[in-house]
Amino acid sequence: MAEKRLGNQNPTQSVILPYTESLSDEAIAMYEKTGLKSYPWQKNLVKSIMAVDDDGLWVHQKFGFSIPRRNGKTEIIYILELWGLQHGLNMLHTAHRISTSHSSFEKVKKYLEKMGLTDGDDFNSIRAKGQERIELYETGGIIQFRTRTSNGGLGEGFDFLVIDEAQEYTTEQESALKYTVTDSNNPMTVMCGTPPTPVSSGTVFTKYRKTCLFGKAKYSGWAEWSVSEEKEIDDIDAWYNSNPSLGFHLTERKIEAELGEDKLDHNVQRLGYWPSYNQKSAISAADWDGLKVDGLPDLKGRLFAAVKYGQDGSNAAMSIAVRTTDGRIFVEAIDCQPVRNGNRWIVNFLRNADVEQIVIDGASRQKILDEELHEYHIRNVVLPTVKEVIVANSMWEQAIYEKTLCHAGQPTLSRIATNCDKRSIGSSGGFGYRSQFDDMDISVMDSALLAHWACATLKPRKKQKVSY
Repeated sequence: MAEKRLGNQNPTQSVILPYTESLSDEAIAMYEKTGLKSYPWQKNLVKSIMAVDDDGLWVHQKFGFSIPRRNGKTEIIYILELWGLQHGLNMLHTAHRISTSHSSFEKVKKYLEKMGLTDGDDFNSIRAKGQERIELYETGGIIQFRTRTSNGGLGEGFDFLVIDEAQEYTTEQESALKYTVTDSNNPMTVMCGTPPTPVSSGTVFTKYRKTCLFGKAKYSGWAEWSVSEEKEIDDIDAWYNSNPSLGFHLTERKIEAELGEDKLDHNVQRLGYWPSYNQKSAISAADWDGLKVDGLPDLKGRLFAAVKYGQDGSNAAMSIAVRTTDGRIFVEAIDCQPVRNGNRWIVNFLRNADVEQIVIDGASRQKILDEELHEYHIRNVVLPTVKEVIVANSMWEQAIYEKTLCHAGQPTLSRIATNCDKRSIGSSGGFGYRSQFDDMDISVMDSALLAHWACATLKPRKKQKVSY
């Protein structure tokens, strides 16, 4: 009889700090009192998460793991939480959706009852959807179940923080939650989820993964089941590579039933593939790369420059645009610097460059720069109206689609352009752009599109006729 094939029981990529002792055996034994059996991959992962040092402190104060859907990744969290209840920990379990948070509350309550405990006698449960709570009387251990908000958790303290559906974990939510475990003598934060899909809103999980894999995260661990490149939908070996529970409760038949035509979705959701670029960008990588020129094209006419002050007022970016002899417009970013550096770098460039027109946008500082330029007798300045900014954004989009725009492939400008969303401007259906990532300032692209607008719309100067 052929041996039953099982999914890969070890992560395809992981960062586990060295340790000699773990509290996982006790936690697994406690979980299995429910009558459930943990899989080898679950035991191995819990062992790493619950590693302790010589002082009894968690080796990993933060731990993140990514596993494709329906493999039972949240069971890892329940193992940790049941142990935490028995040891009197104060815990916060957060999720993106109310339904997910509520489901976890119901699961932990059910597991306590399977262990022989009674609601009302051994523990207390509060069912306020989105704000559920379980308290174990004997130890005082508490779990609160909540959906995440930008201010939820402020002013509270916990020993153990769970970030479920971590692909939706935003920077604003992290700012509200990361300090909630600071006062604990032995804090731990665990994030679990899947790679982000085109509609995922979070950025924290992706950044954390990257930081761990590059070895730049202290007291932090990571594990994932994934493929490094896209695979065909019917690649069964890839199924077993990325799904550790395949051969247990997950079967080939179940995966076959979910197969569709979307290869990327299959790779992300079922194979744990992490796309190297953001799929839902308003400007696709293919469209943007199609505008790249290998060398500097033949240029004609003078430069058009634009300065954009970021919406949060922290940075200023400058770009230039110029016509090419083949009828396109070439754009290039000059620099993006913190506002605290002042405007001298901008003024020096504009004084020494052959600039036809300068556009300055950013209500908080545009007039300040305009006045500084006037001191140097630079008066070819335009302060665009909201209506003109809307037109500039539309012209930028149109130029990309019609391929009347070109660029040299600057890494910063390319990263920002291919990782942006649209945002509403004004009340008549106008749009602008915003970055999908906090560490990418959209003002770089905004300055380029404003320079493009100036270059595309300026009417040629008529030669002055002098008669005697």
